[in-house]
Amino acid sequence: MTNFLIRIFIGKNKDPNDPKVRGRYASMAGFTGILLNVLLFAGKLTLGIIAGSVAIIADAFNNISDAGSAIVTLIGFRLASKPVDKEHPLGHGRAEYVTGFIVDMLIILVGFELFKSSIDKIIHPTTPTVGIATTILLCVAVLVKIWLFFFYRKVAITIRSSAIKAASFDSLTDCVATTLVLVSAILSKHFSFGIDGYAGILVAAFIMFTGIKAAKETINLLLGSPPEPEFIEKIYEFSKGYPRVIGIHDVMVHDYGPGRQIVSFHAEVPANEDINIAHEEIDQLERDLHAKLGCIVTVHLDPVVTDDPVVNELHAIAETAAKELNPAFSIHDFRITKGETNVNMIFDLVLPVDCKMPAEEAENAVSEKIRERVPNSFCVIRVEHPFV
Repeated sequence: MTNFLIRIFIGKNKDPNDPKVRGRYASMAGFTGILLNVLLFAGKLTLGIIAGSVAIIADAFNNISDAGSAIVTLIGFRLASKPVDKEHPLGHGRAEYVTGFIVDMLIILVGFELFKSSIDKIIHPTTPTVGIATTILLCVAVLVKIWLFFFYRKVAITIRSSAIKAASFDSLTDCVATTLVLVSAILSKHFSFGIDGYAGILVAAFIMFTGIKAAKETINLLLGSPPEPEFIEKIYEFSKGYPRVIGIHDVMVHDYGPGRQIVSFHAEVPANEDINIAHEEIDQLERDLHAKLGCIVTVHLDPVVTDDPVVNELHAIAETAAKELNPAFSIHDFRITKGETNVNMIFDLVLPVDCKMPAEEAENAVSEKIRERVPNSFCVIRVEHPFV
């Protein structure tokens, strides 16, 4: 079924990096989710009212909230696909995250209202009348939500969409919630105790948990969460394919919405290379990375001395001193200046984000270790943390 929908909505061009194709994938997921959730809502609400079951009615409103989520997500994709303008030179990609957050708040609100209704059902219990039609519908609903989980997941992986990925997990949660309602309906039919209100509370709790979890993930995206480690690893590995690039550092990734990542880093090249030739290779690296990863890339060229034995020896001493203090420490942008009696060693010291040692203490400790080996040294150290 999923492949059939892809053939209908997407066509022959299935390149997920193409904004138009990505939009068609989002439309396919959105319209499919809206249609199925509206049908489930109508069926559950009707039978829930007939049966007098607050749990089934709660589950019905869970489905209509999912349909509303799909609508807002579609709007978000439309806004995110708008071209750049004077007020938004980096595009509107984060609109997808903003609309996602609105959806999360709506889900939490629906869950809270259903929680209150379930409390009232416990205080004023009634025994629901559950027939065969209700049982069959709930079974069908579980199967539909299982299919939606796999459908959303495939689309989310294809176009790398956090919003649709959240929808896939929401569908999986719905399976659990509807199964719980089904069990409640069966028990209410065969036993006299009022389980319906308690089942409604559990369903409402599932809804609110899903909304809070999704909201937390969306807030992280808006605040600026780190990129996937695999993405950073690709940048490092790809850069190794350029003969003049000795290494890279100060990698930064700015996320302006799905498919709108801006990457910048420093690339070290031998200082004795022709600057024009080295610059040409760095330009090629930028173009190739853009073609491979679909992101905007800016690379700063850092010339480093590689053919001076004294510089190489002092660089090794400084790096060893940093590693002895903490294996996770690293240095870059190393250079020296010589005076009549002293040698100035200038470099950046990189501390992990979770390092407990204060920056000034780390700087002094590394300087002291270097002076133990090179007594006439004077270190000029700039302490920094990685951005990825």
